[in-house]
Amino acid sequence: MEKVTGKGVFGGIAMGPLYFVKRKTGEPAKVKADDADAEVARFEQAAEKAKAQLAELHGKAMVEVGEQGAKLFEIHQMMLEDEDFLESVESIVRQQGVNAEYAVSVTGENFARMFAEMEDNPYMNERAADVKDISARLLRCLAGESGEAIPGRDPVIIAADDLAPSETVQLDKSRILAFVTAGGAVNSHTAILARTMGIPAIVGATDLHPRMDGQYAIADSFSGELYVNPDFETSERLKARKLEDEREKKLLERFRGRPNRTLDGTEIDVYANIGSPSELGLVQQFDAGGIGLFRTEFLYLESDGYPAEDSLFMAYRTVAETLAGKRVIFRTLDIGADKQIGYFNLAREENPALGLRGVRLCLDRPVLFRTQLRALYRASAFGRVAIMFPMISSLWEVREALGHAAAARRELLDAGVAVGTDVELGIMIETPAAALTSDILAPEVDFFSIGTNDLTQYTLAVDRQNHAMDRFCDTHHEAVLRLIRTVTENAHRHGKWVGICGELAADVSLAETFLRMGVDELSVSPVKVLELRQAINGIDLRAWDRGPGRPLIPPDPGAGPRPVGRSSWAGNPQAGRFRPPDQTRPACRPVRGRDRPPSGIHAGFRAADAAPARAFWRGRVPRAVKNLALRAERSIRRTKAALSGAPLSRSFSEEVSPNEEP
Repeated sequence: MEKVTGKGVFGGIAMGPLYFVKRKTGEPAKVKADDADAEVARFEQAAEKAKAQLAELHGKAMVEVGEQGAKLFEIHQMMLEDEDFLESVESIVRQQGVNAEYAVSVTGENFARMFAEMEDNPYMNERAADVKDISARLLRCLAGESGEAIPGRDPVIIAADDLAPSETVQLDKSRILAFVTAGGAVNSHTAILARTMGIPAIVGATDLHPRMDGQYAIADSFSGELYVNPDFETSERLKARKLEDEREKKLLERFRGRPNRTLDGTEIDVYANIGSPSELGLVQQFDAGGIGLFRTEFLYLESDGYPAEDSLFMAYRTVAETLAGKRVIFRTLDIGADKQIGYFNLAREENPALGLRGVRLCLDRPVLFRTQLRALYRASAFGRVAIMFPMISSLWEVREALGHAAAARRELLDAGVAVGTDVELGIMIETPAAALTSDILAPEVDFFSIGTNDLTQYTLAVDRQNHAMDRFCDTHHEAVLRLIRTVTENAHRHGKWVGICGELAADVSLAETFLRMGVDELSVSPVKVLELRQAINGIDLRAWDRGPGRPLIPPDPGAGPRPVGRSSWAGNPQAGRFRPPDQTRPACRPVRGRDRPPSGIHAGFRAADAAPARAFWRGRVPRAVKNLALRAERSIRRTKAALSGAPLSRSFSEEVSPNEEP
């Protein structure tokens, strides 16, 4: 038995064979071929095999994203029948006397370069990436590979040095038992995908070795350990733990259909984060109230070229229609940093996390941005659609993005295309700049959604993709929580709602903290919805415990009671559910001065009971103010008496009682 240790990112136990993701490196070698006819025949057989694979993919796409979304595979099939392409491969084989692999590679490069240079024809530009993909598929077929990322039909534990987002999205999710990677971090996109799918995952498993490929293994992502060829005792122990975990998950089923309501009657929305229409079943399965984050970039990562507007529209429409009136928040394209796409041809950056990504890329490529916005607005006619812009740091970015949205909507209306009448437009708060200026940004938008993954990264100056920095990536850091509280207060001050869609939203130990802050929506991986609901149902905001580990901050007694839920957003047409006016919710402002608990934000939210708060302000505060005025008056009188030599009516040492009535 061998044990490999890493970090678990989603609790669970998986048992099965290890499969190491294999990647082709470098260009095919140029090999002299004595039999040109045989090489041409090999190429023709590979082309037929590739067309059969594309036909199968087309059928699968028709089911998942509809006819428009499946058109890409039709285009690839047509290009495999293109006479110029086929004749070029055959000509190179016969004239140069080389192997079919080299001829396919050269032809692919030549055609891709030709299409890429047609700058005045965007459609032909996009075909450059299609040619590269077709060439890669032909090379796999010539090598005798199945064309599938995971060969065979049995489920496996995926193992790799690391996985890029573009690789993970193309894997057949139904055949993945677990992820184990040597690289990555607890907040990498492989980890996020694993949490979304509810699949056990281990990252940072540095002792992982390709010689383990095909061997039976057990992945324990509770402890972050992978056992290769485990002994009997280890197998039995982990099988028992797996059964226990399954029983615990079944117990969560009793929370299906229940409201997300605390013991004192406070409610909060619990939504799901997904990245593909194929994950809609998880949203329904785990009873999420809507979609708080649809990662639209995964539609681009799954594609070999820029998706057409119609293709995007069909995918967005499917999501909006399936949710049947529940809110769906689409995040506009968030490409850049660790999410790279070849056909975007992004320049290499020294620090891509701080580079051209998110809304910055969209504003830099307005045609790309406008195409996506039109598709989203078209889909808004079929459901409750909201749009949010990622990676905001300045007011001008918000206004420019909103300008593009308004222009896209106007284009559709002028063309007689139906669009939704109540599309909410919001921004993601992911940078400290956006958090600290949220009071300025709030009047411009309908809502905020806090992306805690990047907010933590930028606040703590920690690369969240670097597993060596995990010990420094404190998601509970007081600075991060203070920023969240600041954003929430600024949003409510302007009558706007605020949610959290980062991984921190699923941290049940912080659920009470977020509720006391006044956060209105938490969006988590679908598999975490019921667990979070269970935690919310057990919270009582009327109680306050200074005990260790309690994520509570006592409020300012002067803040007064706050109406429950969104009823505090006076005049907000998007307020959602309302509570009866006689129900109140505790305030949640920090106590300043000597009353503040010394251990900081984790030690201290307190529910300010409404009645004592009102009594305090009706009684002690007016009295204290009057006493202060009385003392000032007496001080002035004494000073005048001293200057005039007249006797004082009272001694300088005589103090007014704190509770004295004037």
